[in-house]
Amino acid sequence: MKFHSTNEIKYFDYNSTHPPYHEILESCLEEYFDSFYNPSGITRFSLKNQGKIEQTRKYLSQITGGKEKQFVFSSTGTEANYALIQSLRVMQPTLASVIVSPFEHSSMYAALGSYGFEPILIQTHRSGVIDLNHLKTLLQTHPSPVICLYAGNETGVIQPAEEIRSLTKQYGQLFLSDLMQAFCKIPVPFHLFDGYTFSGHKIGAGMGIAVTYFPEENKEFRLFGGGNQENEHRAGTENTFAISCFQKVTEIQLANLEEKNVRLQTFQTLLESNLESFGCEIIAKEERRLPNTTFLILPIQTVDFFLLGLEEKGMIVSTGSSCKSRAREASKSLLHMGYSEEEALRAIRISTGSFTKLEDVNLLIDQMNQLIQKLI
Repeated sequence: MKFHSTNEIKYFDYNSTHPPYHEILESCLEEYFDSFYNPSGITRFSLKNQGKIEQTRKYLSQITGGKEKQFVFSSTGTEANYALIQSLRVMQPTLASVIVSPFEHSSMYAALGSYGFEPILIQTHRSGVIDLNHLKTLLQTHPSPVICLYAGNETGVIQPAEEIRSLTKQYGQLFLSDLMQAFCKIPVPFHLFDGYTFSGHKIGAGMGIAVTYFPEENKEFRLFGGGNQENEHRAGTENTFAISCFQKVTEIQLANLEEKNVRLQTFQTLLESNLESFGCEIIAKEERRLPNTTFLILPIQTVDFFLLGLEEKGMIVSTGSSCKSRAREASKSLLHMGYSEEEALRAIRISTGSFTKLEDVNLLIDQMNQLIQKLI
């Protein structure tokens, strides 16, 4: 399959949104046109659609080892994160604080505030890996559930999930994780997490579908009331089209995962060796990272002109987390890691994926070199 686009865009912002698998979405749309029936209806046509939803829930159970009834479909990653935190509030109504990494998506911190949790931040090393000794101290002094994403959306750094799980288990606490950037990008040790989230548009399944895995089955929990959909956790007619797309794209991504990552690792090495020769600093270079992600500090101050220059050449990169990139704020991840605000404002992210080609990477390297030389 290939990246279908009506223009000549060279796309390097996969961590924001993975381009859709065109053929899969088209086939699922045709299926939806033929079978548009409300899955909550009583006819055999509706029941067939409900069966497809439950089949996808069963599929998720098979690939993760989780329990079917603890998977709930929603519309976006933000909603999925809110659902995870709301479920925690229902489980522990008197809990005051939660231990959290400083690298979470903004929606996670917002959800914590909405449900009355005080976030206690884990210290981090300059490498982008959380400080396990500080986490242990926090668990000793403030025994609370731990929230730590598995892979950073900016740095691509993979956190030490086994060690985190060991500590949370030692102190009898839950370990919850945002797996948005890890799911279908690297093998995920689902058994280490008590609850987690991931999203369809991060893997090429299109927008409108996300998943929350609740830490426990709780029949009293209602994200939305007013209907019995999603085992009565989330009222509202399910997006059967998006759910079908999600399963089919997941199957393709997992089947090709090893081959894809070998290719993306080659691209990452090629990119970073050249970028360093241009005076760029690769962030967390020596750490275990996603093979598709390069977060770097440019050797120039005029980052906006640099990005505009790339865009004029039909190349899209990012300044970091897509939900914040438009604001041009200094990356909070880098600030927590010990970088200065001036350095953080010079950071950009390059992220590749399923449809990235070697010739595109070489073109990006060439254009970045030319722009840096002009703006330095």
